[in-house]
Amino acid sequence: MFTTAWSASPQLPAEGFTPNWSREGFWRQSVRQVVRLSAGGGRLRIRLSHAYGTSPVRLAGATIGRTAVGAAIEPGSLRRLTLADEIPARGSLVSEPVDLAVAAGDSVTVTLYFEAATGPATFHAQAFTVAYRGQGDLLDGAGADGFDAVSESWYFLAAVETDSGRTDGVALFGDSVTDGFGSTVGADRRWSDALARLSGRPVLNAGIGGNLLLNDSAWYGEKGVARFRRDVRGLAGVDTVVVLLGLNDLGFSETDDQPTYQPAPVVEAAELIAGHRELLRQAQGLRVIGCTLPPFGGSDHWGEHAAKVAHELAEWVRCSGEYDAVVDLARELADPGDPDRLHPSYDFGDHLHPNDLGYQVMAEAVSAVL
Repeated sequence: MFTTAWSASPQLPAEGFTPNWSREGFWRQSVRQVVRLSAGGGRLRIRLSHAYGTSPVRLAGATIGRTAVGAAIEPGSLRRLTLADEIPARGSLVSEPVDLAVAAGDSVTVTLYFEAATGPATFHAQAFTVAYRGQGDLLDGAGADGFDAVSESWYFLAAVETDSGRTDGVALFGDSVTDGFGSTVGADRRWSDALARLSGRPVLNAGIGGNLLLNDSAWYGEKGVARFRRDVRGLAGVDTVVVLLGLNDLGFSETDDQPTYQPAPVVEAAELIAGHRELLRQAQGLRVIGCTLPPFGGSDHWGEHAAKVAHELAEWVRCSGEYDAVVDLARELADPGDPDRLHPSYDFGDHLHPNDLGYQVMAEAVSAVL
């Protein structure tokens, strides 16, 4: 039985706040992408997504291997993947399994070659690790030669699965805090990485930077209540989901100088609670852990209304009894001198996102209730 060992939630091609190749797509180019697995196994397969494509994408070939350094692949580990030559519009494609032994915590490198023009590419905007692009068919080269352009996004690649048979996977569902904004690029210091190390369980990141619970965004993904089935229920081997969403529903309406944040309706606590209840309904059969929003006082998301609703939502998460377990990040990450603000030791610098240490604290708090 196959278990998801790594995942990234698909997004509509867009620029947002991350320069990327999604709108231009690829033509006679190879794309090499590095991902860190949270489950081991002896066989691997990949899942590609073109969820936001209006026409099929022709795929000329794909390979996978254990990561060496940068764009280089460990000698002797490169494997050709067998899969259909087309990713359907608004659909996905799964490869046949290949034999390749990996352990939890290992990184693998997936290379895709597109001979024909893809058009705009379904992607995941914020990878916080480097992807590589080169001209021509570079599938069979284990070295880094030819990969002369870099990006910090993932393209078409939505999941890597192993034959571990694990059924205790944990999906983290959220926004940029879950996605890992503020963590050290290329160091695998998101709180999903830390939780995988602490718990020993497969941990899948279903965060999208800028994502909202209640409203779609052209830049930051479909609303949480709409994408939950695909981005959580669609992951193999998951029995637990951790919900941390609503920060942008509050904060975007407080920010008037960022056009990508618009439209941003002003929402009340009752609306956010209804959204959380919809996630709970969709998550039936899974263990669901609810998180209060981290402190964000002093950030560009903070304002009188956002503060009021954040406190009301936190009280509901803590006291309603509707979640199977609760992690109170509003308290775990707070500055003792000002509980509405992130502790200075945990603050990436924008008073909104944790740094590596803050993400470690989050992972420890969740690990304690798994």
